[in-house]
Amino acid sequence: MLEADVAIVGAGAAGLSLAHLLSHRAPGRRRLSVLLVNAPPGPLRPPRRTWCFWESGGGRYDAAVTAVWKHLRVRTPDCRVIEDDIWPLRYKMIRSNDFENLIAHDLAQSEDVQRLEATVETLEPITDGAQVHTRTAAGRPLTVRARWLFDSRPLDSLPAARTTLLQHFHGWFVRSDRPVFDPRTVELMDFRVPQPSRGLSFGYVLPTSDRQALVEYTEFSPAVLSRQGYEAALRHYTENVLGVRDLEVISTETGVIPMTDAPFARQTAPSIFRIGAAGGATRPSTGYTFAGLQRQAQAVAGALLSGRHPLPPPAHSARSRAMDAVMLRALDSGRVDGAAFFARLFTQVPMERLLRFLDGRTRLHEDLSVGVHTPVLPILRSAAELAYLPRRPFPEQ
Repeated sequence: MLEADVAIVGAGAAGLSLAHLLSHRAPGRRRLSVLLVNAPPGPLRPPRRTWCFWESGGGRYDAAVTAVWKHLRVRTPDCRVIEDDIWPLRYKMIRSNDFENLIAHDLAQSEDVQRLEATVETLEPITDGAQVHTRTAAGRPLTVRARWLFDSRPLDSLPAARTTLLQHFHGWFVRSDRPVFDPRTVELMDFRVPQPSRGLSFGYVLPTSDRQALVEYTEFSPAVLSRQGYEAALRHYTENVLGVRDLEVISTETGVIPMTDAPFARQTAPSIFRIGAAGGATRPSTGYTFAGLQRQAQAVAGALLSGRHPLPPPAHSARSRAMDAVMLRALDSGRVDGAAFFARLFTQVPMERLLRFLDGRTRLHEDLSVGVHTPVLPILRSAAELAYLPRRPFPEQ
């Protein structure tokens, strides 16, 4: 049996971030033993992925950042262009392997954090703590006992919700033999693509140079596409919309992010908690998760190091979650045209303020200034009916 003050299950962004924060001791802070449990190489490990977020100035993980932009561009369905400098914010891109390498380097220098490669079989609450029953790569059973346990693994199924859409996407990391991209500007939402009958779709371009970029096709809709469907959509976007041909595809990226108004349980037993996407870190209206899980990890680490109860706080405020529930209902019901909805917001609201709004960083008067630019009657109708809608499992909704 292994024992620790804190056990963290899963070494994705949330688990690694919490372990990293706990590995740095400061004067006057408690010293905690931490055990990070990661699955062996195989299907239980998270796939390689790219995370994007925005923040002011320098950040904790800048050494792992692939690229940083200060200009964003949105293209409306009728081909209007909205472009703005988002100062003092910066839009940042991190690839998961670079993030993992940075954290691994730092954790290797810590005397307080140990790593265990094993398959987790069950979590068990016990008196004054919790146990993790695992099986090592050699097939040997091994139990981990900890005072506090944080589970960052994806959920097997989503909680019941009034509305659930999926943000699903497929991207190509591409290279061209000639300059075809604008490395200064992110194409955040390009709505010049065919729209689905329910939800919305857009192109997304993250240029890392004038010859290389991540190009993605994204949908907010109830169901994912086939691999052939994504490939056809990306080919149409790159060749017919962007007018770029003869691209070399270096690698691909595919993902599905739930956009749901379901409540996520952040505590499942007295000493067992969920963090990351499983603990509600994903912003329902956008699918962005990295910034939310960082706020959550910082709050948990601060509580642990100060000797306080470490219940993870909600990553997003109650007001933000309420607004997201209304927006999701309006989109899913078809009362608002998704592409027109977002295009109108970016057209009429300064981009820096809108990004802070989407990250839940605005005050009430700023939220109201954004709200007046939404289609008021459909939004009010969607808000009024939420109280009467039952919560149902997904996908049976």
